Amino acid sequence: MQARLAHQSYGKSRVRLTKVTRRADRHELAELSIDIALEGDFAASYLTGDNRQVIATDTMKNTVYVLAADHPLDSPESFALTLAEHFVRRNAHVSAATVNIEEPTWRRIDTLTGVHPHAFVAGGPQRRTCRVRHEREKTTVRAGVAGLSILKTTNSAFRGFLRDEFTTLPETDDRIFATTLDANWLYRPGSGNWNAAHAVIVQALLDVFAGHVSLAVQQTLFAMGQAALAACDAIDEIHLAMPNQHRIPVNLAPFGLPSRNEIFVTTSEPFGLIEATLARDAT
Repeated sequence: MQARLAHQSYGKSRVRLTKVTRRADRHELAELSIDIALEGDFAASYLTGDNRQVIATDTMKNTVYVLAADHPLDSPESFALTLAEHFVRRNAHVSAATVNIEEPTWRRIDTLTGVHPHAFVAGGPQRRTCRVRHEREKTTVRAGVAGLSILKTTNSAFRGFLRDEFTTLPETDDRIFATTLDANWLYRPGSGNWNAAHAVIVQALLDVFAGHVSLAVQQTLFAMGQAALAACDAIDEIHLAMPNQHRIPVNLAPFGLPSRNEIFVTTSEPFGLIEATLARDAT
Protein backbone atom coordinates (compact mmCIF):
# COMPACT_ATOMS: atom_id res chain seq x y z
CA MET A 1 0.00 0.00 0.00
CA GLN A 2 1.26 3.46 -0.90
CA ALA A 3 0.92 6.30 1.59
CA ARG A 4 1.79 9.96 1.47
CA LEU A 5 2.93 12.23 4.23
CA ALA A 6 -0.08 14.51 4.58
CA HIS A 7 1.21 16.61 7.46
CA GLN A 8 4.14 16.60 9.82
CA SER A 9 5.57 18.58 12.68
CA TYR A 10 7.90 17.81 15.54
CA GLY A 11 9.41 19.56 18.51
CA LYS A 12 10.23 19.61 22.20
CA SER A 13 7.54 19.65 24.88
CA ARG A 14 7.43 20.53 28.57
CA VAL A 15 10.69 22.45 28.62
CA ARG A 16 10.64 23.69 32.22
CA LEU A 17 12.34 26.98 32.98
CA THR A 18 12.82 29.00 36.15
CA LYS A 19 14.51 32.40 35.97
CA VAL A 20 15.48 34.57 38.95
CA THR A 21 16.31 38.18 38.14
CA ARG A 22 18.36 39.46 41.07
CA ARG A 23 17.82 43.18 41.60
CA ALA A 24 19.40 45.16 44.43
CA ASP A 25 16.18 45.50 46.41
CA ARG A 26 14.19 42.46 45.30
CA HIS A 27 14.22 39.32 43.17
CA GLU A 28 11.84 38.68 40.27
CA LEU A 29 10.68 35.11 39.63
CA ALA A 30 9.40 33.64 36.37
CA GLU A 31 8.54 29.99 35.74
CA LEU A 32 7.45 28.69 32.36
CA SER A 33 6.57 25.38 30.72
CA ILE A 34 7.26 25.59 26.99
CA ASP A 35 6.25 23.48 23.99
CA ILE A 36 7.89 24.05 20.60
CA ALA A 37 6.70 22.57 17.29
CA LEU A 38 8.34 23.12 13.91
CA GLU A 39 6.95 22.61 10.42
CA GLY A 40 8.91 22.62 7.18
CA ASP A 41 11.10 20.50 4.95
CA PHE A 42 11.57 17.49 7.21
CA ALA A 43 9.98 14.85 4.97
CA ALA A 44 13.25 13.00 4.33
CA SER A 45 13.57 12.11 8.00
CA TYR A 46 10.12 10.48 7.96
CA LEU A 47 10.52 8.74 4.61
CA THR A 48 14.14 7.60 4.60
CA GLY A 49 15.63 8.45 7.99
CA ASP A 50 17.75 11.22 6.48
CA ASN A 51 18.17 13.68 9.36
CA ARG A 52 20.35 16.34 7.73
CA GLN A 53 17.53 18.92 7.95
CA VAL A 54 16.44 17.97 11.45
CA ILE A 55 16.99 20.44 14.27
CA ALA A 56 17.49 18.19 17.28
CA THR A 57 14.87 18.64 19.97
CA ASP A 58 17.72 18.84 22.47
CA THR A 59 18.92 21.89 20.55
CA MET A 60 15.44 23.39 20.94
CA LYS A 61 15.62 22.84 24.70
CA ASN A 62 19.03 24.50 24.93
CA THR A 63 17.82 27.39 22.80
CA VAL A 64 15.09 28.09 25.37
CA TYR A 65 17.65 28.44 28.16
CA VAL A 66 20.12 30.52 26.15
CA LEU A 67 17.52 32.99 24.86
CA ALA A 68 15.94 33.24 28.32
CA ALA A 69 19.25 34.44 29.73
CA ASP A 70 18.98 37.74 27.83
CA HIS A 71 15.19 38.02 27.75
CA PRO A 72 13.36 39.82 30.59
CA LEU A 73 10.59 37.18 30.64
CA ASP A 74 8.19 39.97 31.53
CA SER A 75 5.39 38.24 29.62
CA PRO A 76 5.02 34.74 28.14
CA GLU A 77 3.79 36.27 24.87
CA SER A 78 6.98 38.25 24.26
CA PHE A 79 9.20 35.23 24.96
CA ALA A 80 7.08 32.95 22.76
CA LEU A 81 7.46 35.45 19.91
CA THR A 82 11.23 35.54 20.45
CA LEU A 83 11.49 31.75 20.31
CA ALA A 84 9.22 31.28 17.30
CA GLU A 85 10.92 34.01 15.28
CA HIS A 86 14.35 32.58 16.16
CA PHE A 87 13.68 29.16 14.62
CA VAL A 88 12.11 30.52 11.44
CA ARG A 89 14.70 33.25 10.92
CA ARG A 90 17.73 30.98 11.36
CA ASN A 91 16.50 28.02 9.30
CA ALA A 92 15.42 28.53 5.70
CA HIS A 93 13.71 25.14 5.58
CA VAL A 94 11.44 25.90 8.58
CA SER A 95 8.11 27.26 7.35
CA ALA A 96 6.42 27.75 10.73
CA ALA A 97 7.13 27.57 14.43
CA THR A 98 4.45 27.22 17.09
CA VAL A 99 5.30 27.95 20.72
CA ASN A 100 2.93 27.22 23.59
CA ILE A 101 3.75 28.55 27.05
CA GLU A 102 2.09 27.99 30.41
CA GLU A 103 3.04 30.14 33.38
CA PRO A 104 1.95 29.23 36.92
CA THR A 105 1.10 31.97 39.39
CA TRP A 106 3.61 32.97 42.06
CA ARG A 107 3.04 35.96 44.33
CA ARG A 108 5.22 37.52 46.95
CA ILE A 109 4.62 36.47 50.55
CA ASP A 110 3.01 39.27 52.54
CA THR A 111 4.76 39.10 55.92
CA LEU A 112 4.22 41.07 59.14
CA THR A 113 6.93 43.46 58.01
CA GLY A 114 5.65 43.87 54.46
CA VAL A 115 5.83 42.20 51.08
CA HIS A 116 8.90 39.97 51.01
CA PRO A 117 11.54 40.79 48.37
CA HIS A 118 12.53 37.21 47.56
CA ALA A 119 10.01 34.76 49.06
CA PHE A 120 6.97 33.58 47.11
CA VAL A 121 3.82 31.48 47.55
CA ALA A 122 1.96 29.62 44.82
CA GLY A 123 -1.14 31.47 43.68
CA GLY A 124 -3.18 28.36 42.88
CA PRO A 125 -3.51 25.79 40.11
CA GLN A 126 -4.40 28.33 37.43
CA ARG A 127 -1.87 29.10 34.69
CA ARG A 128 -1.43 31.97 32.31
CA THR A 129 -1.17 30.62 28.76
CA CYS A 130 -0.15 31.77 25.31
CA ARG A 131 0.22 30.27 21.86
CA VAL A 132 2.31 31.94 19.15
CA ARG A 133 2.43 30.68 15.60
CA HIS A 134 5.02 32.39 13.43
CA GLU A 135 5.14 31.87 9.69
CA ARG A 136 7.29 33.85 7.27
CA GLU A 137 4.45 36.17 6.29
CA LYS A 138 2.08 35.88 9.24
CA THR A 139 2.13 35.72 13.03
CA THR A 140 -0.79 34.97 15.34
CA VAL A 141 -0.81 35.42 19.10
CA ARG A 142 -3.34 33.79 21.39
CA ALA A 143 -3.29 34.12 25.16
CA GLY A 144 -5.45 33.01 28.01
CA VAL A 145 -5.90 31.44 31.39
CA ALA A 146 -6.28 27.75 32.26
CA GLY A 147 -7.45 25.98 35.38
CA LEU A 148 -8.99 29.05 37.02
CA SER A 149 -11.39 27.68 39.66
CA ILE A 150 -14.30 30.02 40.42
CA LEU A 151 -17.45 29.51 42.46
CA LYS A 152 -20.43 31.45 43.72
CA THR A 153 -22.97 30.21 46.24
CA THR A 154 -26.16 31.75 44.81
CA ASN A 155 -27.66 33.64 41.86
CA SER A 156 -27.61 30.52 39.70
CA ALA A 157 -30.69 28.68 38.46
CA PHE A 158 -31.48 25.97 35.93
CA ARG A 159 -35.05 25.26 34.90
CA GLY A 160 -37.27 24.90 31.85
CA PHE A 161 -34.95 22.40 30.15
CA LEU A 162 -36.16 19.61 27.89
CA ARG A 163 -37.48 16.58 29.76
CA ASP A 164 -38.00 13.03 28.53
CA GLU A 165 -38.32 9.56 30.07
CA PHE A 166 -34.62 9.59 31.01
CA THR A 167 -34.69 12.92 32.85
CA THR A 168 -34.35 12.82 36.64
CA LEU A 169 -32.69 16.19 37.26
CA PRO A 170 -34.91 18.49 39.34
CA GLU A 171 -35.29 22.14 38.42
CA THR A 172 -33.71 24.69 40.75
CA ASP A 173 -33.78 28.42 41.33
CA ASP A 174 -30.81 28.52 43.69
CA ARG A 175 -27.72 26.37 43.26
CA ILE A 176 -23.97 26.62 43.68
CA PHE A 177 -22.26 27.60 40.43
CA ALA A 178 -18.73 26.17 40.32
CA THR A 179 -16.42 25.78 37.35
CA THR A 180 -12.78 25.69 36.33
CA LEU A 181 -12.45 28.21 33.56
CA ASP A 182 -10.24 27.78 30.51
CA ALA A 183 -10.27 30.83 28.26
CA ASN A 184 -8.13 31.96 25.37
CA TRP A 185 -8.36 34.91 23.05
CA LEU A 186 -6.90 36.04 19.73
CA TYR A 187 -4.97 39.29 19.64
CA ARG A 188 -5.16 41.66 16.71
CA PRO A 189 -1.91 42.23 14.78
CA GLY A 190 0.17 44.94 16.39
CA SER A 191 -0.96 44.31 19.93
CA GLY A 192 1.83 44.47 22.45
CA ASN A 193 0.87 45.45 25.99
CA TRP A 194 0.39 41.81 26.89
CA ASN A 195 0.31 42.09 30.68
CA ALA A 196 -2.17 44.95 30.79
CA ALA A 197 -4.48 43.29 28.28
CA HIS A 198 -4.36 39.97 30.12
CA ALA A 199 -5.21 41.62 33.45
CA VAL A 200 -8.11 43.59 31.97
CA ILE A 201 -9.62 40.54 30.26
CA VAL A 202 -9.38 38.25 33.29
CA GLN A 203 -10.86 40.93 35.52
CA ALA A 204 -13.78 41.42 33.12
CA LEU A 205 -14.45 37.67 33.13
CA LEU A 206 -14.42 37.51 36.92
CA ASP A 207 -16.56 40.61 37.40
CA VAL A 208 -19.33 39.21 35.22
CA PHE A 209 -19.17 35.74 36.77
CA ALA A 210 -19.55 37.22 40.25
CA GLY A 211 -22.39 39.60 39.44
CA HIS A 212 -24.39 37.80 36.77
CA VAL A 213 -27.78 36.37 37.74
CA SER A 214 -27.45 33.11 35.86
CA LEU A 215 -30.29 31.19 34.26
CA ALA A 216 -27.83 28.78 32.63
CA VAL A 217 -24.07 28.28 32.45
CA GLN A 218 -24.40 29.04 28.74
CA GLN A 219 -25.92 32.44 29.45
CA THR A 220 -23.22 33.40 31.94
CA LEU A 221 -20.47 32.17 29.61
CA PHE A 222 -21.79 34.39 26.82
CA ALA A 223 -22.03 37.39 29.13
CA MET A 224 -18.46 36.83 30.30
CA GLY A 225 -17.09 36.60 26.76
CA GLN A 226 -19.05 39.67 25.69
CA ALA A 227 -17.60 41.66 28.59
CA ALA A 228 -14.05 40.58 27.72
CA LEU A 229 -14.44 41.77 24.12
CA ALA A 230 -15.84 45.08 25.36
CA ALA A 231 -13.04 45.52 27.89
CA CYS A 232 -10.13 44.99 25.49
CA ASP A 233 -10.05 46.38 21.96
CA ALA A 234 -6.88 44.39 21.25
CA ILE A 235 -8.70 41.06 20.88
CA ASP A 236 -10.91 39.86 18.03
CA GLU A 237 -12.34 36.69 19.55
CA ILE A 238 -12.44 34.70 22.76
CA HIS A 239 -13.07 31.02 23.47
CA LEU A 240 -14.36 29.90 26.87
CA ALA A 241 -14.76 26.39 28.29
CA MET A 242 -16.63 26.00 31.57
CA PRO A 243 -17.21 22.54 33.07
CA ASN A 244 -20.19 22.52 35.41
CA GLN A 245 -18.69 21.14 38.61
CA HIS A 246 -21.71 20.14 40.63
CA ARG A 247 -22.35 20.54 44.34
CA ILE A 248 -25.26 18.23 45.12
CA PRO A 249 -27.47 19.02 48.15
CA VAL A 250 -27.40 16.32 50.84
CA ASN A 251 -30.79 15.06 52.06
CA LEU A 252 -30.57 15.35 55.84
CA ALA A 253 -34.22 14.35 56.45
CA PRO A 254 -33.33 10.70 57.31
CA PHE A 255 -31.26 12.12 60.18
CA GLY A 256 -34.06 14.32 61.48
CA LEU A 257 -32.43 17.52 60.28
CA PRO A 258 -33.96 20.22 58.08
CA SER A 259 -32.45 21.10 54.72
CA ARG A 260 -31.12 24.65 54.81
CA ASN A 261 -29.26 24.50 51.48
CA GLU A 262 -25.95 24.40 53.34
CA ILE A 263 -24.55 20.86 53.04
CA PHE A 264 -23.46 19.54 49.64
CA VAL A 265 -21.55 16.64 48.11
CA THR A 266 -18.62 17.98 46.10
CA THR A 267 -18.31 16.18 42.77
CA SER A 268 -15.74 16.33 40.00
CA GLU A 269 -17.02 13.71 37.53
CA PRO A 270 -19.08 13.37 35.48
CA PHE A 271 -19.58 17.00 34.53
CA GLY A 272 -21.35 19.04 31.92
CA LEU A 273 -18.97 20.91 29.62
CA ILE A 274 -20.10 24.17 28.10
CA GLU A 275 -17.94 25.87 25.44
CA ALA A 276 -18.34 28.72 23.01
CA THR A 277 -16.30 31.10 20.87
CA LEU A 278 -17.38 34.72 20.65
CA ALA A 279 -16.16 36.93 17.82
CA ARG A 280 -16.29 40.68 17.65
CA ASP A 281 -19.22 41.89 15.56
CA ALA A 282 -17.74 43.66 12.55
CA THR A 283 -20.78 45.94 12.27
